[in-house]
Amino acid sequence: MSLLRRLHPLDWLAGGLLVLGVVFVATGLLPADPAGDVLERIGPLLVFLAAVIVLAELTGRAEVFDVVATWVARAGRGSYALLFVLCVAFASLTTITLNLDTTAVLLTPVMLALATRVGIAAVPLAMTTVWLANTASLLLPVSNLTNLLAADRVALAPSEMAAAMWAPQLAAIAVTMACLWGFYWRPGRRGAAAYVAPEPSQPADPVLLRICATAVVGFLLAILLADVPLSVASLTAASVVVVAFAVRDRGALRLSLIPWRLLVLVPGTFLVVETVNAHGLHEVLARAMGSDNGLVGMLRSAAVGAGFSNALNNLPAYLAGEAVIPAANHEQLLAQLVGVNVGPVVTPWASLATLLWFERCRWHGTRIHLGRFVGTGLVLAVAGTLAATAALAVTA
Repeated sequence: MSLLRRLHPLDWLAGGLLVLGVVFVATGLLPADPAGDVLERIGPLLVFLAAVIVLAELTGRAEVFDVVATWVARAGRGSYALLFVLCVAFASLTTITLNLDTTAVLLTPVMLALATRVGIAAVPLAMTTVWLANTASLLLPVSNLTNLLAADRVALAPSEMAAAMWAPQLAAIAVTMACLWGFYWRPGRRGAAAYVAPEPSQPADPVLLRICATAVVGFLLAILLADVPLSVASLTAASVVVVAFAVRDRGALRLSLIPWRLLVLVPGTFLVVETVNAHGLHEVLARAMGSDNGLVGMLRSAAVGAGFSNALNNLPAYLAGEAVIPAANHEQLLAQLVGVNVGPVVTPWASLATLLWFERCRWHGTRIHLGRFVGTGLVLAVAGTLAATAALAVTA
């Protein structure tokens, strides 16, 4: 009973979805073959997710993110405009290279702690993190779990995907910056004219910091230059960091480092959506998206992807949408990827990263006004998805 009382509402949601998915399979509502195909497809994704979250958690404990965040604040020299650009760059780089869930899990508390330390408003920093966790996740396969799901159909190496998505990514970040400044960072919103830069950060264990930083850089070089499978690269980097902590800080190694909730939530969500897909959703999405591989079809695909993501979640939204896009429609498929990556910024459940972000903000005591979150997110979702899709059409 004490264990049940310690469960978070998201734990109940994750467990409930998995149980529901298993019931659907057991009762035949979801045939065994489609269920097996789904689980086989998300298997490597789950391995990567577990490894990269452990890597990111321990990297955060080694104070790599704190050192970088402090450097960002000091580099801003008390100027909110410069700090804004640096925070955008920091959040974007973290999302692109480590993935959006890492940004939500680790960068959010670092930014919130930094806000407290230097006496600036926390909400602008928090919104920078959650929005860019989603909208900056187009460039590489590692940036978003939807990109990993799309890997087989997209059939692009990391460098090739970057070459295809650089323009949509820049467009999405530019629109995000405009919305962040207008809604949260401009002088009338942030509540101060300047800030005092913090003192330099002094890591407790410089050796651990260097090892973790090296492991992260090695992970990125492996996937970008050597085209190593993501699951292998993330497991290798995580293993290096785990060994380093086993030698220098064994107490940090605990089972709670593994993202059990996500490992339960992801397969449960996919099984439930696959069941719904088998009972009519496929036909609805096919009519909504059409089969045009030109600009109109790309816009329809992106819009449906964004809308379905906010109604449910972007991971199953991508998988359901992919199933109705003709195999030859490469641009339409990439446009749907734009929709499910840039668009899920309206509802709290639209992406796993946003759910994790809300939890971190609540733990820190930062109040997020839900009405304002939804309203400003709707503006960003529409403008960002349109801009990124148009950029994709121009450069395709």
